Amino acid sequence: MQGQQEHIVKSFDDQLKNVAHQIARMGGMAESQFSSAVDALARRDSDLAGRVVNADTGLDGLEQQVEEETVRILALRQPVATDLREIIAAFKIASDTERIGDYAVNVAKRTLALNQLPPAQPASAVPRMAKLVQAIVKDTFDAYVERDAEKALDVWHRDAEVDEMYTSLFRELLTYMMEDPRAITPCTHLLFVAKNIERIGDHATNIAETIHYLVTGEYIEGGRPKGDTSSYAVVEHGQEGEAGDGSPPPNAGANAGSSASPDAGSGTGSDAGNGPKDV
Repeated sequence: MQGQQEHIVKSFDDQLKNVAHQIARMGGMAESQFSSAVDALARRDSDLAGRVVNADTGLDGLEQQVEEETVRILALRQPVATDLREIIAAFKIASDTERIGDYAVNVAKRTLALNQLPPAQPASAVPRMAKLVQAIVKDTFDAYVERDAEKALDVWHRDAEVDEMYTSLFRELLTYMMEDPRAITPCTHLLFVAKNIERIGDHATNIAETIHYLVTGEYIEGGRPKGDTSSYAVVEHGQEGEAGDGSPPPNAGANAGSSASPDAGSGTGSDAGNGPKDV
């Protein structure tokens, strides 16, 4: 683990290293759960999806351990400067990582439902989006282990690409549902799958912001780049072939609440623990 200073009290070093190790372990588990959920979706593998659902308690337990350890360190060691950032970052990253696991479980649950239906034509588009998010999640936890602020910043910028892909997929699924009512049930499940994957990207971006602050002591300047315009997407009957650019209408503020998008939140750090378990 790079970037950690040695302290006079060796037990303090051991506690900090243990917390960092637990975070890295959580990251590996979250990556594995998400990868398995995507594989289960692509291969229509109900057994694998079931294993993802059952494995969720492991991440929950690790998050609780990290929370207990960070609170204990704050109370007994009263850390300052870099050490304080280390503890606060671990607390926040553990929460976001646990949510990544929750959304991976949601994908697996939707897969179990989809496997009871005939294969849906647009199902292949979702794994393409998932592959991009998988790379972002991996790079995020690599940045934590390496204490690499530049890599974390790169992850932060790539979130907009995920949002744009989600908006495109959202409009595509709406089109399929309008063309064939029999596609409504599978496409609705796929909409929720896509939203869960997009939210995993949001939580990875939250972690990247925290890593940047941990390493540099500074917050990333400027607003987070966003490309999700699905809340304003409208596909009218007879215009399925040209769905438009998804730009917000002039009265977007008045209409945003009536969207058909399965929104689970804004994607900012403040909602990480407040949303429902499924979008």
